[in-house]
Amino acid sequence: MFITYTAVFLALAAFFPALKLPQFITGPAVNFFLILATYTLGILAGVVIGCLTPWIAFLSGLMPVPFLPPLIMVGNGLYTLSFGLFKKYGWSGKVGGIIVGSVLKYLFLSYGVRHFVKAPPKLVLMLSTPQLFTALTGGVLALIVIAILPKNIFPEDMLKSK
Repeated sequence: MFITYTAVFLALAAFFPALKLPQFITGPAVNFFLILATYTLGILAGVVIGCLTPWIAFLSGLMPVPFLPPLIMVGNGLYTLSFGLFKKYGWSGKVGGIIVGSVLKYLFLSYGVRHFVKAPPKLVLMLSTPQLFTALTGGVLALIVIAILPKNIFPEDMLKSK
């Protein structure tokens, strides 16, 4: 079940970039599914999905620059790991995990795109401040869904592999 549900979340997260919508729609959508996957399936699922989505975008031609997937993988890993570690501390932990994860993702991507890969100015802009806002937005949307849906739909850690 864990692999099946992880694949479903991966498909949903990969679907939005394929629509070629603006970054301020695609980014929150992907981050939304990263947080929901981490909440329902655990850190491993969130990290796996966060590592695969940039490669899917690259291999399908949605991300034309080959040096970006590794940077985005690390950023997504920091985001999902932070949320996954903090979520066990109730709502304040979940909110804190979103904030800490968003800031870490933003800081890593902003630094990495300038210093690790020397990206063109347009990519530097896309992978800096907008990343903070898209991560926060996706995380807040996920928390809203977690809060309003009946608990038997997304019981915490229901599918986490033993």
